[in-house]
Amino acid sequence: MNSQHSSAGSAAVPLFDLQRQHTALRDEIRAAVMQVCDSTRFIFGPECQQLEEQVASYSQARYGVACASGSDALLLALMACDIGPGDDVLVPSYTFFATASAVWRLGARPVFVDIDPDTYNIDPQCVAAAVTPRAKAIIPVHLFGQCADMDAILAAGRNYGLTVIEDAAQAIGAEYQGRRAGSMGHMSCFSFYPTKNLGGAGDGGMLTTNDEILAAKLRLLRGHGMEPRYYHQVVGINSRLDSLQAAVLNVKLPHLDAWTELRAGNARRYEQLFTAHGLERFLSLPTVAPARRHVWNQYVVRVAGGKRDALRKHLTDRKIGTEIYYPLPLHQQACFASLQATTGPLPETERAARETLALPIFPELQSVEQDAVVVAIADFFGAARPAGGHSIPRPKHLAPSPVRQNHPERR
Repeated sequence: MNSQHSSAGSAAVPLFDLQRQHTALRDEIRAAVMQVCDSTRFIFGPECQQLEEQVASYSQARYGVACASGSDALLLALMACDIGPGDDVLVPSYTFFATASAVWRLGARPVFVDIDPDTYNIDPQCVAAAVTPRAKAIIPVHLFGQCADMDAILAAGRNYGLTVIEDAAQAIGAEYQGRRAGSMGHMSCFSFYPTKNLGGAGDGGMLTTNDEILAAKLRLLRGHGMEPRYYHQVVGINSRLDSLQAAVLNVKLPHLDAWTELRAGNARRYEQLFTAHGLERFLSLPTVAPARRHVWNQYVVRVAGGKRDALRKHLTDRKIGTEIYYPLPLHQQACFASLQATTGPLPETERAARETLALPIFPELQSVEQDAVVVAIADFFGAARPAGGHSIPRPKHLAPSPVRQNHPERR
């Protein structure tokens, strides 16, 4: 049995469980899918335009451009600003592979930048040292559902003439000082991979922008650079979101804020449980930076002292799903070996790769399952259970108070 996907009826605790969400929406999704099938407009039907408009509005952006995946969204964004051979693009090394591979595919060079150890996002204080004479863009990743320090990154973009492309694949609905992920950079990229906070029934992606010219260029590039039909203005790619995926996502988008609040409630309850068990002696819990809305795509703890892998095995043996995001930083990947000579030290990136562990945080996670996760961790460390038992009720009202506010002086 795969504990990452086990059903609600299992004694296991899955890292995520898509079945629970889809069961609740089955009738709505079935009706939306059948409407597409009956129309036979499987590619760029009206469902796609509806999704583009709604995601753009939700993200406080003027334009949405749907595409086939979050990886394609990154590629299209770089193509739209004419990134190519001889160009450098600043990216974090502690992120999903696509952030850097999109740069590499265009013949450009990813320049890896270290992270803030509290948020795991690109550290603006490291940007200046990483800028090269060939640098044309920077891709801040809003990792795990929390926005990067966008004011500082946008300022760096202005100072060094860099296009700012937000990688918001894990962060739809996240906020930075009241501004939504997807509204701050020149372009922004979202993923609708099934395990994302807004996930489809397959792959899908979206770009948002406030620039009408960029939006038109992105639409041209996603369809082979063709306009009008069979007349190609530029060499683009084939990256079309199909109408079936758009239909599913249109059903799910109105539920997104409620799901996000459930994730936030689970994060708050984890902190209560870990504190009650005295586990903050052994784990570093997630930090929410000031003026952020964290959307908790992942709940990631740090396990110091070289015990992360042993803890993960302990949890796996008890059928508790976990994941390591990410075990090997991008600058150490074999495919980027040619860049190692020009990559500076990235100590926080490498420490995060050694210490971080993601625990279940999906919206439908039950209190008894969270209890099981925390008790198993307490057993591993030999921590005493709190007097009166370990269970803490799930809050009936999910207040907007954040988890573990970071203090500016800790930067």
